[in-house]
Amino acid sequence: MEAAPEESKTSLPEESPTAEEQEEEVEQAESDTESVDAEGDLEEQDNSEVPSEAKKRPEEVEKKISETFFYNYEDICSRPFVTEDSAIPINLLTLKHSFGYDCTRSVNLLLMDSQTLMYIAGNQVVLLDLKTKSQSYLRSSSGGGIGFITAHPTKQYFAVGEKGKKPNLIIYDYPSLRPYRILRGGTAEAYVFGDFNDAGTLLASVGSSPDYMLTIWDWKQEKIVLRSKAFSQDVYKVTFSADNEERLTTSGAGHIRFWKMALTFTGLKLQGALGRFGKTAVTDIIGYVELPDGKVISGTEWGNLLLWEGGLIKVELCRAGHKPCHSGPVSQLVLDEGELVTVGKDGFIRVWNFEAIDAADSVDDTGLLEVEPMNELHVGRNVSLSFMSKVHDCGQPVWYAQDTNGAIWKLDLTFSNMTRDPECLYTFHSGRIEAMSVSPITYLLATTALDRSVRIYDFISNSQLSEIKFKQGGTALTWAPRVVNPKGGLIAVGFEDGVVRIIEVYDPKGLPILAGQTNTENAAINLKQAFKPHTAAVTALAYEQNGDVLATGSKDKTVFFFAVEDEYEPIGFICVPGPVQALQWSPPSHVKSMLLILCENGFALQVPAPLPEEQDTESTYQIKNLPTQYFHFYSIKSRIKLEEEIALREKKKQEKEKAKLEWIKQQQEMGKEIEEEEPEEEPEEEPLPPLYIPEEPSPILCGFYSAPGKFWLSLGGYDSGFLYHCEFSNDHQDDPENRQDEPFEVIPIEDTDSNPIHQISFCTSRLLMFCGMQNGALRVYPLQDKGLSVNTLKEYWSFNVHDNDYGQIQGICSSYDDRFLITCGGDGNIFTFNVLSPEDVHKELKAKIPSPRSGLEKEKATEDIEDPNACNIEEVKQKKEYERIMKEAEEKKNKKREELIALRHEFLVLLQKNQELPKHMQLPREQYEMDHRIFEELDRQTAQRIQLVQKELAWEHEKHLIGLQKLQNQFRDSLEFDTVVVHAIQSNHQISTYRLLAMSKKYYQDKEHPSWKSTVLEQAWKEAEETEIVRETRHARIFKGEAEKLKMSEVRKPATRYIESKREQIRRTVEKSDKVKAKIMKRKAEWDELYKSKPSDDYENPKDVEAIREAQENMGCYKLKTATNYRVPEHKRMNTEKKVMQLTSLEVLIHKRKVNMNKEIMSLRDLKTSIIHEIKCLVQELKSIQAALDLSECLPLPLIPQLHPDEVPEKKFEYDSDILLKFKEEQEAKTKLQEQLAGSPSSHAFRHRFLRAPSIKEIDPMAQAAGACPMKVASSAVIEQQKVFEIEKAEPTEMELEILKREKIKNLYLQDTLIKKINALVINFDAELRFLRHKKLKLDVQMKSADLRYITWYEELLILKNLEKHESLLQGRVNTLISEQEAVQSKLNSYLAQMEDRKCETVKLQECEKALYANFQASLGENNEFAHFLTKVLKKKIKCVEKKEVGREADEDENEEENDEKSSLGTDEENSGSEDEVFDDSVCPKDCNEALFRNTIQLRQKWLDIEKALTEEKKVAANLRKKYNALAKKAKVVETSLDTAERELETFQWEKQQRLNELYVVVPLKLHQVEYLVNGEMPSDFSQALVFTNQSLEYLQKRIVDLHNEKIMQREIYKKAQEQHKQLVQDKKEMEIQIRRLEEKCNHLMMKKFGWLVDFEAVQAHSVNIHMEELKVQIMEKEYVHSQELKEWEERILDLRQQLMKLTKENTSKLQQLNRFCLEKHQLETKLDSLKNDLGSEFQGPRTTDIKEKARLESRLKHMARDAALLREEIHLLSRKDGCLFLQTLSPQDSEAPSETFPVLTPEMVTNSPTVP
Repeated sequence: MEAAPEESKTSLPEESPTAEEQEEEVEQAESDTESVDAEGDLEEQDNSEVPSEAKKRPEEVEKKISETFFYNYEDICSRPFVTEDSAIPINLLTLKHSFGYDCTRSVNLLLMDSQTLMYIAGNQVVLLDLKTKSQSYLRSSSGGGIGFITAHPTKQYFAVGEKGKKPNLIIYDYPSLRPYRILRGGTAEAYVFGDFNDAGTLLASVGSSPDYMLTIWDWKQEKIVLRSKAFSQDVYKVTFSADNEERLTTSGAGHIRFWKMALTFTGLKLQGALGRFGKTAVTDIIGYVELPDGKVISGTEWGNLLLWEGGLIKVELCRAGHKPCHSGPVSQLVLDEGELVTVGKDGFIRVWNFEAIDAADSVDDTGLLEVEPMNELHVGRNVSLSFMSKVHDCGQPVWYAQDTNGAIWKLDLTFSNMTRDPECLYTFHSGRIEAMSVSPITYLLATTALDRSVRIYDFISNSQLSEIKFKQGGTALTWAPRVVNPKGGLIAVGFEDGVVRIIEVYDPKGLPILAGQTNTENAAINLKQAFKPHTAAVTALAYEQNGDVLATGSKDKTVFFFAVEDEYEPIGFICVPGPVQALQWSPPSHVKSMLLILCENGFALQVPAPLPEEQDTESTYQIKNLPTQYFHFYSIKSRIKLEEEIALREKKKQEKEKAKLEWIKQQQEMGKEIEEEEPEEEPEEEPLPPLYIPEEPSPILCGFYSAPGKFWLSLGGYDSGFLYHCEFSNDHQDDPENRQDEPFEVIPIEDTDSNPIHQISFCTSRLLMFCGMQNGALRVYPLQDKGLSVNTLKEYWSFNVHDNDYGQIQGICSSYDDRFLITCGGDGNIFTFNVLSPEDVHKELKAKIPSPRSGLEKEKATEDIEDPNACNIEEVKQKKEYERIMKEAEEKKNKKREELIALRHEFLVLLQKNQELPKHMQLPREQYEMDHRIFEELDRQTAQRIQLVQKELAWEHEKHLIGLQKLQNQFRDSLEFDTVVVHAIQSNHQISTYRLLAMSKKYYQDKEHPSWKSTVLEQAWKEAEETEIVRETRHARIFKGEAEKLKMSEVRKPATRYIESKREQIRRTVEKSDKVKAKIMKRKAEWDELYKSKPSDDYENPKDVEAIREAQENMGCYKLKTATNYRVPEHKRMNTEKKVMQLTSLEVLIHKRKVNMNKEIMSLRDLKTSIIHEIKCLVQELKSIQAALDLSECLPLPLIPQLHPDEVPEKKFEYDSDILLKFKEEQEAKTKLQEQLAGSPSSHAFRHRFLRAPSIKEIDPMAQAAGACPMKVASSAVIEQQKVFEIEKAEPTEMELEILKREKIKNLYLQDTLIKKINALVINFDAELRFLRHKKLKLDVQMKSADLRYITWYEELLILKNLEKHESLLQGRVNTLISEQEAVQSKLNSYLAQMEDRKCETVKLQECEKALYANFQASLGENNEFAHFLTKVLKKKIKCVEKKEVGREADEDENEEENDEKSSLGTDEENSGSEDEVFDDSVCPKDCNEALFRNTIQLRQKWLDIEKALTEEKKVAANLRKKYNALAKKAKVVETSLDTAERELETFQWEKQQRLNELYVVVPLKLHQVEYLVNGEMPSDFSQALVFTNQSLEYLQKRIVDLHNEKIMQREIYKKAQEQHKQLVQDKKEMEIQIRRLEEKCNHLMMKKFGWLVDFEAVQAHSVNIHMEELKVQIMEKEYVHSQELKEWEERILDLRQQLMKLTKENTSKLQQLNRFCLEKHQLETKLDSLKNDLGSEFQGPRTTDIKEKARLESRLKHMARDAALLREEIHLLSRKDGCLFLQTLSPQDSEAPSETFPVLTPEMVTNSPTVP
């Protein structure tokens, strides 16, 4: 809005421009400087720049805004909207006070100084004076809401970012609150956040959807510096860096972005880099802070801190134990006085060490670093902090914090002894206000919300009087009318768990004061009654007009009625078709009291008030016969729109017709005749839109009665934009869902298509209708006739008060005297307004708080319903009814049971009487059965029950089976060996197995795969087979070829023998020559080998070098591992993989040893089992023997040993149904016994006796049976013998006595033998057990040592794992450098080879040059008079080519070589070049040889080509040299880096060794093994001692002597080697002298014999010309082959001649036949001519067939004649001696001859015919 010029001039200095001029300047500046680049890649960078045109524009053109310029607040602030030409005053409502606080905003707290607190409330910025508690307000300029507020660093200004279409960003001056600057065009819909830079010169703002525009402002000049799209999702925050104003940071939903203002060649750009989360989960970032070094610390949703560097997460910070820094999102981070302060939603404020966090880095793969805060402050329970602001009060820092749960805190973060506790300054509702109501008799206001509180406000004194908290959030509230409570202190509140609470507000000062107490509160709240009528949230409460009934509605689709008395009594409830939205009783003007029920899903119901006395509530509270009228809203909006469209089109049509008639009338008046025109074809109209009915019914938002049975509705969704007048019909349908009721009247409401009316309220006089809109606006409609109509709703007053996005008005009502209006919204704000009355009048008003009830102080506290799952009233009623029914049923059952008991007793009496009768008079039992089918039916029912029980228990049975299987899999199947204890038989010794778990499969993977040796052998075997097959195939082919050769040799004739003999002679000569050559080559190779074996001057014997290396490696390093100069050898370096292999091998070895021992113990148990079985057999035999002996002679029987229970633990898991039943009985008995003996003192002993270990008999019934069986057999045998003896009682004879005596002696011997055998078995077994026990004890010692070693190695493994990452990095770096060094070295070698090749090429070219010059000199001859001229011709232009190329490219070394290698040619060239004479080299001089001149010219051309090639080679060599030098430098750098990396790796290995040295290694020693004594005593400190094995110590002591002896021996060897070296040097000199002498002698003899020196090796090698001899043999072979071919051709000629003779004879016979045919023809023609033509007309003239036949015969005759001529000619040709055939070319006619003739032999056929072998 523009400011008035007059007002602006009065408030500005004279030189200041007017507001209109200023706006023009601002628009001009914006158009000049604004630039928006393309959005760019949102993943990487966004670039925005200022156009270069703006920079090129002269500075004097740009007009700057004056520093003293201010806007007028009244001109820019939004004002209420009033319908034009209406009498509604603009100040109908004026804002009085704001009670709420929008605490859900992320940042809604601003401290301008220690006294003023600023926050956003809907469309206002509230400035709260902390001392006086007074408020002042700043309205938004657009009326669309406010997005953010932020303060200038100097606190001289603050910025307000608004919302709406193209909103403004206004800078206000403080404390004058005058608008200083207005920034336009920064975003499309709303500003989200803004921040000033540290200098205060720039302002950054970010917008919301859809553009998310980040804008950098030069705010004092109202210019956009840069802007770019911040992101594609919600952006929460933008800030400048405090240390670098060219850097910014933005954060938001799932992202953080780092911006930089960079000056590029195209202008100033805004570049954004998106933060990469990497392995860290993506999180919304609310709070962050930028560090001085450019790093950024941000919070996360899970409470940890992220340290960002370079757009990547450097480390994630957490507390010890990986606990998060905060238990919830981190909402703010602040750098304050060198410390990092974090604010969390968990209510904690923590202070961290900034230096530790700035230098933080990850230490492992998790990326987490544990840090602990230096200080922390817990503000309070149920506190959720979102923002803090700091201000200095009297020099002391004070922090004010915003609590999302509805509070503002004052905090002291000094963390000293004088630190004050957190102080809660203000409390508010948290979130949306759900319900509100005003007192009917005074100026009190009650509100409730989902924050579980109910608050009472005094809107006269603008203060909160009282607050009460409950367990659940409030959803509905109504103040009881005056008829219910004349004092006006009763409130009904509904909650989200379905509970309704009746609370009373009273003045506590009216209560009697008890001793020691004072009542200082203004108001108090007391819970009077609580009841739960619903199972879901209560949405509506309404008192009947007479105050007799309270109706409650809920989302559970029920409406409950209560009788209003001192205690509210339930009347009953009804069910409705949908969730209840609102309840309204009919006004007093209606005759009958009716309740209007509005449901969310489009239903409206009307019911009368139920009478309590008419309801039957014994079994249920549901009212079933209550008369109900239904109205199911049916959408008519689409039809209304259609009718409007039709009316609009009709109106346009009528206007068109009217205009046409007027035009015709005008033409007629002007006297013009109008011709009748044909009616124009009207254009086709667009089809009318179809009727649309929404699938889901539009929700009913509010409604009210207009007349009995009639009501108005406001709907949301598709049907918004109208007020619908509806009426209940008398048409009753069974199913309300099938109804389609339409309103009978509709009133359109302006601007409500997408902004429906949420709440409607009337003043007491019903002259004003107040409407609360969805966008938070407040509307007032004046009603003249107290009724609604289209005309009355045309004029209205509207004002945006709550937030336009989420501030829909939840409640709107006026005070009891219509002086005030109160609204509450979804943004948590509560506003009070004055209604047409000035503020001064209200100063006399005062709110009266109701006085307390009498006796209130004596009443007990009302019992509240705290459990949200408690039963409601109906459920309690149904539960009681169920209990009553069950009680009655139980009583009936008891009566039936008593009757059955009486019948049983009577039956037993009858049975007894039957027993007393004589037997013949007694009735049998079967006769008592009335019907056998009864028992069959009972059996059948029993079986069915059993089956049913089995089915019922099937799931449990399966569950327990699966549980048992899982237990077995977990604890038993994983066992390889269980603990088995084997006991000795005669002693107490015992031995137990190791309890072993099965080894993992990974340890046995190597066993499953074949070893590498077997694989290699298999491959070798396959290769051998393949080689053998190939060899056999090759032999077969060779054999076949030889066989063919033999066949060919057999075919050959004796003439070839000479050739073979010649070939053999040549072969022998060649062999001889080859032998000579081989001998020469062998001798040469021997010399080369000898020269190669000649050692160089610095030669070292490889054996000595290897011995030295081996000695260096194995000399041993006896430095302590703790020494600083200790270096870990390569083969002793340990890493995680090696350590895991060590642990694995140790574990396998331990397992193997234990398994072997377990197998031996199990074998011992098996031995004991077999011994027991054998002893049983022996005892049985012994018993049979003792049966024949007297009792006095019988020795006591040995005891049969038994297996102990722990020797066979597997039997514990063998069970059957009997064992399970027995176990169940024992468990039940134990339980009963424990219950009975729980209190008795002797219960412990009895329980111990009852729970004693079971005996062997009980555990091993099989053994007992096995032992009892032989006893029974023996006893039966003895009895049989006794019977036999009893039968034979006769006296025995002497023979029989002797036999008996012998039997007795034998039995006694056998008895002794068996007993000894039994004892021996027992003794041997015990000995075996003791021996194995001793062996196991030794193994136990070894296993303990192994376990200790395993523990140590595992601790080392943990250390190695922690260091593995760093080590792998270092090792990887070393490996990379090694590979790079190898690559560079290979390139160097390649360059060296290429350079060597170039050098060789250069030498060759130089030699060619010398040879060419020598050739030139030779061609000149001696004393040639043209030598000088020809030399100049040859040298012309050579100097230029050489100097430029070579001088520019070649190095100094090459130049020196070139100068040395050059012949005198260079000097000649210089001399020739210095001559001044000019000659023509293109003309040969007179008397000069022409051939010599041309030869010189040709040589010059060759010379130039050689020079050019030489120059190119040198140039290539120079380039190679440069590349080689550069690569050599790189190789040095790589080598240096490699040395550094290896040193770092070695240092790391030493550090790792030191970490390993810190571990404690347990070495068990005996006292005699300790030789480290101090003063002859064992010291208490062994830290300076070393642990050696005896063998190592002895070896070291022995090694000293061995090394001494080796040293002496090596010295002797060295002396001998020196003497031998001297002798070899002397021998070498003598041999050299002898070689020179022999060479001189040989040369002398050659000169004497041949006259010159001859190379004998060449002579021997070339004594025979092998090539010539081979050519001779080839000529002979060719001659032989050609003679054979001649013979073949002669034979073929003979054959052809015979064929020719045959063909001639055939041709002759054909000619004779032809002759006969001609004669016959002649005769036939003569005969035909003599015939008459009188036979008929058809025979007159020649016939066509005859003519054709004749022509055919003539043609055949011609062909035969031609064939005969050809045959004659061929015969003639064949008869010639040379046999060549020369055929004439056939004519075209001849070529058409048929192919029946024989083939003609051509020369090509002769030459190409195959050769006959």
